[in-house]
Amino acid sequence: MSASTLQEAPAALRPRRTAASLGPWLAFGLIAAFLLCFLVLPVGTVIYTAFVTETGALTVGHFANFFNQGVFRESFFNSLQVALASTFFASVIAVPLAYLTVRFEFRGALAIQTLGVLPLVMPPFVGAVALQLIFGKNGSVNLLLDDWLGFTIPIMDGLVGVTFVESIHYFPFILLNLVAAMRNIDGAMEESALNLGARGWRLFRRVIFPLAMPGYLAGAALVFVKVFDDLGTPLVMGITNMLAPQAYLRITSVGVDDPLGYVISVIMIGFSILALWLAARVMKGRDYATLQKGGAALQKRRLSKWEALLAYGWIVLVLLIVLAPHIGILLMSFAQVWSFSVLPDAYTLAHYATIFSDAKGMIGNTLLYCVLAAGLDVVIGTAIAYLILRTRLPGRQWLDHLASAALAIPGLVLAIGYLRLFKGVTLPFTDTLVVQTWVLIMLAYAVRRLPYALRACMAALQQVHVSLEEAAQSVGASRLSTIRRVMVPLMAGGILAGFVTSFITAAVELSATLVLVSTESQAPMSLGIYLYMQSIAGRGPGAALAVLAVLVVALGTYLSHRFVERSRTTVAATAKA
Repeated sequence: MSASTLQEAPAALRPRRTAASLGPWLAFGLIAAFLLCFLVLPVGTVIYTAFVTETGALTVGHFANFFNQGVFRESFFNSLQVALASTFFASVIAVPLAYLTVRFEFRGALAIQTLGVLPLVMPPFVGAVALQLIFGKNGSVNLLLDDWLGFTIPIMDGLVGVTFVESIHYFPFILLNLVAAMRNIDGAMEESALNLGARGWRLFRRVIFPLAMPGYLAGAALVFVKVFDDLGTPLVMGITNMLAPQAYLRITSVGVDDPLGYVISVIMIGFSILALWLAARVMKGRDYATLQKGGAALQKRRLSKWEALLAYGWIVLVLLIVLAPHIGILLMSFAQVWSFSVLPDAYTLAHYATIFSDAKGMIGNTLLYCVLAAGLDVVIGTAIAYLILRTRLPGRQWLDHLASAALAIPGLVLAIGYLRLFKGVTLPFTDTLVVQTWVLIMLAYAVRRLPYALRACMAALQQVHVSLEEAAQSVGASRLSTIRRVMVPLMAGGILAGFVTSFITAAVELSATLVLVSTESQAPMSLGIYLYMQSIAGRGPGAALAVLAVLVVALGTYLSHRFVERSRTTVAATAKA
């Protein structure tokens, strides 16, 4: 080959490289525009409205007005109190459960951890109704206690009831993160502590729990944020003196121009960001790394008979409590009459017949919104992951920061921002207002669940070695073809995990749904369940619809696990070959 040929070759490749380099920039621009329109601007509009007067002048008077009113001060402290108390009691449930199943030999440890995660597949407001039937003033447990011991436990009354429901529903966030953190602890750390005389509670307090602190704080911060922002549970339990119900009532009763609704929204955003920031801040500057990669995990030891009896007793008690909402909803869905009795007086299938005849549209709407939202999430998540890990575009990390920020934005706040931002805007070539369409519902679901899909796609792409991409391009494949035929198939497990996580969490979204649904024909299953539960006569069909929603979520979770495991098996077999 001559020197002139070598000099000409790069010139021949320049058009292709230039065209290829435009692809990442185009993806960057489209994603940035999407996040700007449907996350930054709506939230920015909420914040801006809270700090301006009707004439557009800056002011903090709305905040002074908020704290000068007793009902708002009470709501603020109630929300803070419930969030902190729920985080504490969720920790009381999750920490022993995680430690026992990771540190000791247990029959069915995996089944125990799996059952412990089940509360997440049910909306907390649905669990609240079921728990009222079981632990309420005239619920099954109190009826038995009154008959046998002559006293009752007011565990479902007022803010105590909200705390009880939230603790049971959200403790799996701590459990999942803590189990993962404890499994990553190097066993050599424990052996060193044992050699120095640390045993039992001292070993846990001084060595194991501190090493697992990153996982615990990550879960605890999520519990605080979720409880502080929850709308459905207080409303179902008739509690309105909390921030989220107050924001909803102000916007729906006074109107979208009421500044106090935006003040409450800003406070909710601020405390959500503060909780996540504090969790990260506590970890800053501290080293929790293990001594060696792939070192032995914590050594599981056998329990004595008495220890095993106490441990299994605690676990059974916890599981009975955390599974009570599922049991209650299942019984309610078949109950013809259930009032002032331990169990239903009569059973029927009429509730299921009702929802299959009257709620078909809600089921279809749920599938439509959630499939589109989850599909959009994995497309955007995969694109952001590729831009961050496979390109050197300036500012690409900001896409990750913006998308992840959606985790700290309550669904209620995002929905209020949509109403304010798109007020009076019509669809192109029509007179239909954007706020009256189901498109905003789907977009709210997608934006709120984007962080979940993004993390799954990032993890999947990190496991695909760059040499595979380089090999494909070395035989002539374009960048787009490499992504489509090599990288996406190898990332399939992670992409599916992100899709299912987005789908199942969107299926039980209520906060944004309550604000954005404008007609009954747009209602998904989550709103249908909420509306049914507003009357005693409708609780049977509402419970049947909730059971169906749980089955959809559980089936999606199971199928995703099966697909991921099959993908891992296939990859392992290919690697061996």
